Amino acid sequence: MPQQPGAPIAPADPIAPDVPTVRLAAAGTALVVGVPAAGPPYVLHWGADLPDPEGLAAVSAPAVPHNTVDTAFPLSLLPGQGEGWSGHPGLSGHREGRATHPRWLVREVVVDPLPDAPAGVGGVLVFTAQAPAAGLELRGELRMEADGLLRTRLEATNTGADVWTPAALHVLLPVPREAGEVLDTTGRWCRERSPQRRDFAQGTLLRASRRGRTGHDAPLFLVAGTPGFGFRRGEVWGVHVAWSGDHVHLAERLPEGAGQADAVLGGGELLHPGEVRLAPGESYATPWVCFSWSDQGMDGMSARVHRWLRARPHHPAAPRPLVLNTWEAVYFDHDPDTLTRLADTAARIGVERFVLDDGWFRGRRDDTAGLGDWTVDPQVWPEGLHPLFDHVRALGMQVGLWVEPEMVNPDSDLFRAHPDWILGPADHRPPTGRDQYVLDLGRPEVAAHLLEHLDALVSEYRPDHLKWDHNRDLLEAVHGPTGGAGVHRQTAAVYALLDRLRAGHPGLEIESCSSGGGRVDLGVLERTDRVWASDVNDPLERLAIQRWTGLLLPPELVGGHVGGPVAHTTGRATDLATRCLTALIGHPGIEWDITGCTEEELAVLARWTALYRELRPLLHSGDLVRADDPDPAEQLDGVVARDGTEAVYRYARLTSSVRTHPGRVRLPGLRPELRYRLRLRTEAGRPLTVQRAVPDWFDRGEAVTTGRALECSGVLLPNLGPGQVLLLHLTSGDVPGR
Repeated sequence: MPQQPGAPIAPADPIAPDVPTVRLAAAGTALVVGVPAAGPPYVLHWGADLPDPEGLAAVSAPAVPHNTVDTAFPLSLLPGQGEGWSGHPGLSGHREGRATHPRWLVREVVVDPLPDAPAGVGGVLVFTAQAPAAGLELRGELRMEADGLLRTRLEATNTGADVWTPAALHVLLPVPREAGEVLDTTGRWCRERSPQRRDFAQGTLLRASRRGRTGHDAPLFLVAGTPGFGFRRGEVWGVHVAWSGDHVHLAERLPEGAGQADAVLGGGELLHPGEVRLAPGESYATPWVCFSWSDQGMDGMSARVHRWLRARPHHPAAPRPLVLNTWEAVYFDHDPDTLTRLADTAARIGVERFVLDDGWFRGRRDDTAGLGDWTVDPQVWPEGLHPLFDHVRALGMQVGLWVEPEMVNPDSDLFRAHPDWILGPADHRPPTGRDQYVLDLGRPEVAAHLLEHLDALVSEYRPDHLKWDHNRDLLEAVHGPTGGAGVHRQTAAVYALLDRLRAGHPGLEIESCSSGGGRVDLGVLERTDRVWASDVNDPLERLAIQRWTGLLLPPELVGGHVGGPVAHTTGRATDLATRCLTALIGHPGIEWDITGCTEEELAVLARWTALYRELRPLLHSGDLVRADDPDPAEQLDGVVARDGTEAVYRYARLTSSVRTHPGRVRLPGLRPELRYRLRLRTEAGRPLTVQRAVPDWFDRGEAVTTGRALECSGVLLPNLGPGQVLLLHLTSGDVPGR
């Protein structure tokens, strides 16, 4: 039916063949929604674009299986038992013990153009519905962004006369029977985002986090796809919950199906019993739940998210400065003279931002004391941080500073003054983690105290960057004044604190670090400019972690550093070239006492920082590509310019292989009609090979051929030694025959 922007849509019978439909489409994908007279809208199609969905409702009318409800029903955007759905409910709750099973009446459905997008690209559907008998009102919003990312959220309002307690308010979308496998990620500290794959069988796959933060084991994306899907192949449907507190991702398939749907994918916030209680007139809004579809594998799914992130007005616009972080250089041993020498060496090799990590504040000689006392330690820094920071700025570098505001050590002045500010039960204290407790930011006085001290710190020292850490899970997270579950309130208060600090200091960049990659999600990324992917700087561990972090985030938002020759978290020794090239495809930096480097090592680092500055415009604007490597002993990742005229590929030999050489390695994502000059970039050193002779082009360091040849046939590479990495750079300009 024709859609007039802003005009309400007249609903019809829920399974009528002529039910009004709404199509939201962009970048080759579409969401087609039916608008019934009773019940919320329902999804007729989510996947490849359907330019003309006329008649789709007629061929999608659900059948009535034996031994189920007697009436056919479509799977609504908020499915429940009242419409015959016996799976995970979109909404559940109670009114002082009385169960809530609302029967929704649609009040209005409005479709508007996507702001600042070309006509016909994307769109926004907003519906409101009421359930008078249940005393509830619902507002739903579906946004098809310009690059095909679908963002959704719901808001429930209590219109009844007494308290209503929501148990769940989750967004669920149907996926077709072709989705036969499910993939997500898990992990732990220093081993974040490890993929796991399984059949999409009948039943419920529920990934629930109760850590009070996103978690090292967070799904990142829960992906359903055609069997055998990969980065570059298959049709995939993915969901991500943009929330930094407790959350749920789920994939569910029931024997009787779901009306016209075979299975569902969805998620939302995980609410603890009684955590949100709505008095009459109060509302609860879900976090954004993001859905991405692609028929070009997970790379296509990721590209929709990356392009949306890059189009945000607050996405980092300035070139991402190359960082030196002091943690693995000095740990807690803060000495002004040593750090000044470190800054001098950093400036010499091309570092652009110098970040002073943990250990600068009062009483902080190890990780058992000082958290909460956010003033400079006068015993270490008798003149404050000004002499060091002034020196760093005089060298032409930006300044960064580490903080962990949400936590407190028992051995701190703050805890001794306010032991009641702890997030935990009234009758006992929760267990410590990393020798620290969590401050209850749901108390206004705690949030005000932190804002006052952080504002004073930033106002005095004017750092360009804060590395904001969060080094433990939230256990027994009870909000003291009420005795109620406190994760929801804590997460909202952290967001508000970040928002207020950024509003007071508009140029300040903030990095989300949570004992490494424990808080990586699109909710915190609305308030931060970078994530620390993992506390491990071992490059062979990092290759996998950074690859799978790219499922959600583009390279410029993902920090990766060059550590020392022996990784302090794994004890593994790797060469400098491998460490440099692993960190390159991301937002790179150094975390190493480079004052002890040889002149040869400093020269390599200087060439590498120059290489990063040369490739930075490509790395932070192009499309991330990841090969479906046929040999588990290798990994190929790259970035290809949106117009296809330039590309960088990093090929890594992870372990030895039974094959004597890798054979032809295909380079994905190139324009087949273009001719490319392929160069081996050796600024960080030539990799060690384990064969008598190498391919002729490799020996020369360059070759010229077509994108079709490189993607369909590939390039012959030498057999690298275990733990070796090489970098290929392709350009299409000034190529003979073009």
